[in-house]
Amino acid sequence: MPSDITVSTTRTYTYEEVYSASLQYFRNDELAATTWMNKYARKNSKGEFLETTPADMHRRMAREFARIEGKYKDQFDRNSKGLSTYGKNRPHLDEKSIFHLFDNFKYVVPQGSVMFGLGNTDVLASLSNCVVMPSPYDSYGGIMHTDQQLTQLFKRRCGVGIDLSSLRPSNQTVNNAAGTTSGAVSFMERFSNTTREVAQNGRRGALMLTMDVAHPDIEDFVKIKQDLSKVTGANISIRLSDAFMSAVEQKEPFTLQWPIDSDKPSVTKEVDAVSLWNTIIKCAHNSAEPGLIFWDRQHHYSTSSVYPGYENLSTNPCSEIAMQGGDSCRLIAINLYSFVNDPFTADASFDYELFYQTTYEAQRLMDDLVDLELEHVQKVIDKIKQDPEPDYIKQPELDLWQLLYDNGKNGRRTGLGFTGLGDAIAALGLKMDEKGGLETIDTIMRTKLKGEFDSSIDMSIERGSFVGFDPVIEATSEFIQMMKEDFPEVHDRMMEHGRRNISISTVAPTGSLSMLTQTTSGIEPPFMLSYKRRRKLSGKSDETKVSFVDELGDAWEEFDVYHAKLKTWMEISGKSEISESPYAGATANEIDWIKRVEVQSIVQKYTTHSISSTINLPSDVSVGKVGEIYLESWKHGLKGITVYRDGSRSGVLVSKDEKKAKVDLNAPVIPRPDTLEARIIRFKNESENWIAVVGILDDLPYEIFTGKAEDAFNLPPYVTRGSVVRARTETQTRYDFQYTDSQGYRVTIEGLSRSFNKEFWNYAKLISGVLRHRMPLPYVVELVSNLNLDNDFINSWKNGVARALKTFIPDGTVAVDKTCPDCGDTDGLIYEEGCLKCKSCGHSKCG
Repeated sequence: MPSDITVSTTRTYTYEEVYSASLQYFRNDELAATTWMNKYARKNSKGEFLETTPADMHRRMAREFARIEGKYKDQFDRNSKGLSTYGKNRPHLDEKSIFHLFDNFKYVVPQGSVMFGLGNTDVLASLSNCVVMPSPYDSYGGIMHTDQQLTQLFKRRCGVGIDLSSLRPSNQTVNNAAGTTSGAVSFMERFSNTTREVAQNGRRGALMLTMDVAHPDIEDFVKIKQDLSKVTGANISIRLSDAFMSAVEQKEPFTLQWPIDSDKPSVTKEVDAVSLWNTIIKCAHNSAEPGLIFWDRQHHYSTSSVYPGYENLSTNPCSEIAMQGGDSCRLIAINLYSFVNDPFTADASFDYELFYQTTYEAQRLMDDLVDLELEHVQKVIDKIKQDPEPDYIKQPELDLWQLLYDNGKNGRRTGLGFTGLGDAIAALGLKMDEKGGLETIDTIMRTKLKGEFDSSIDMSIERGSFVGFDPVIEATSEFIQMMKEDFPEVHDRMMEHGRRNISISTVAPTGSLSMLTQTTSGIEPPFMLSYKRRRKLSGKSDETKVSFVDELGDAWEEFDVYHAKLKTWMEISGKSEISESPYAGATANEIDWIKRVEVQSIVQKYTTHSISSTINLPSDVSVGKVGEIYLESWKHGLKGITVYRDGSRSGVLVSKDEKKAKVDLNAPVIPRPDTLEARIIRFKNESENWIAVVGILDDLPYEIFTGKAEDAFNLPPYVTRGSVVRARTETQTRYDFQYTDSQGYRVTIEGLSRSFNKEFWNYAKLISGVLRHRMPLPYVVELVSNLNLDNDFINSWKNGVARALKTFIPDGTVAVDKTCPDCGDTDGLIYEEGCLKCKSCGHSKCG
């Protein structure tokens, strides 16, 4: 992997130049190269590349981290009382040494928001991966205020968590025209839609909605996503109390109430705990949602939630970080595989000394990242102040970012995690679910805890503690009590000198990062060790390469693709049978689930935040088994876990009566109202800018018009919604587009048909006719994609229609009659964020 390319802020590079250089960097790993290019490579406002390989990105980040380290350099004194042994002798972190930690994704890997935004002067984005917002105030104004906050955060690339327990339950009397409340659950769709609507440079925002199990609307909350067309822009999780879990175990009644933490609630309702638990587990079995969070464990086994003002309220979208409302967290991962010496040999060993030192320095970088994020937040605040809107418009946004600034500065929360655990254990010749593997994981995690806490304590001596550090409060934390027992020297030093960061560690999902590190993801075992990949051959190809010829006469080469580190094992051992490898029997679908819970329990013991983790189960696993896993997870002290049953998200519920995929031509078409809500979708077909106007009825596409943006009407880029209005004259029916401009005036563009190519318009009317018969969207996309049109111009239009409609398909929906072109899985392709992705091998394709 070359790393001698310097960053250029002026020269631009073509896609082909960057692709070629990145492919070489990742040693012909196309998935890694394109993932980096699409998500993290720096681009200017025109979308032109300013970096050619991750080496450019790593130098960009190293320079920024080194600047913060330099700010504290004069405050460091090796003779300061209380410094750790390593802290007294460590070399200073400069740009070169920081780059060494980043280079080749070998040791320290900042997560996505940092790679994308740090040192990138072409964007103004947050470096925080996640934010938890204060719960909505229980009024319409409060709900609208939270919705606005979501919008402001999503446009800065943040993921968000919100707890809805503050909203009163349904059918309560209110002093407005409605007379009674619609309930907390009724506002989930609003927040979900906001998440889907706000663009984040090609990615969609992430939202977690939580509710306490004691809320009277909890059953409606649990069931809402059983219809896969509902709340498609959010994950949902339940905050489960020990009191509820004990009631389930003892088969006792459980009292719901609102307000949930009131001594004198205005609403109470007694339910059968087992019945509610069964409903929760059945839904989780069906669709892998809701997620389950063991809330008392989240609070008591925490270094932050025990502090007044820092009490956990909700979690980020992947549930690994619980925080108070108005706080945020940044993430960095350590690549565990890189600390295995002589991997996959009899001499393999884990370099604990290097790991300790790297962890120590990574925690310093985590604290530096807090300062860097505060700089970014201040830039956002400064920009808002300069914006032309009147002060009363800007004030809520200013208050939001000031809240994040203050909480970030006071608590200095960090999220130091890891990736590649599955590969590290295999490289040592061990298995994650056996005694030797479990003991090694324990030792690795103990080393990690010591390194990060030594670093945070040393920084407290050098830079100062987080605001409010108090040994008396610390002693109430079950996590700190564990440290007193297992790490007495570290504990005692911390009680004397404080700690720089209120909470330190986590295990976040590292899906994209693991593609770049070419390792297993986070805490997860390897998902798939090998799969078949196919490549279409040209007519002049060597006949010996032809594996098969399809029904159209096209020749294909078929070859095996192996998990990156399994391939390393093959190269080192000279063997090729997977059954002989240390990975055999230890994939996500093979590992014993109770051992999987034990692994997470070990890691959770030494982790201040929580862990993002999924137990994969076969499709025929029973509802009872899923419930057993969750119950055991609670007993093992986990803070939360997700169980995914294969195929549990494969269906798409198009209506309550589950209409068939075929169109019933005898069924009446749903009549078109004169005014139809419309959404604007902008996208690229190759290098061309395209725009689509999609009419919406009952939350489903009803009609669609699309074409090249330069051919269409002139529409400001901020317009994402409007209306298509049918206007009748004596001689014709005309369709107009209306929207509200930035100053609040209604603008009408008359004659949509004039704004698009005539041939596009006629084809659009045909497709709209199919939509009006309510054919399920995956089948409509398939129908459009298979149209045989007579020229490339119309085929580009066809692709645009398919792309626009895909954005309305709920995530997790199985693609119709499609086989993954990489691994050949006939059921693997699912829709996610409007793209087709293979759940088996990770293949991804948009367009």
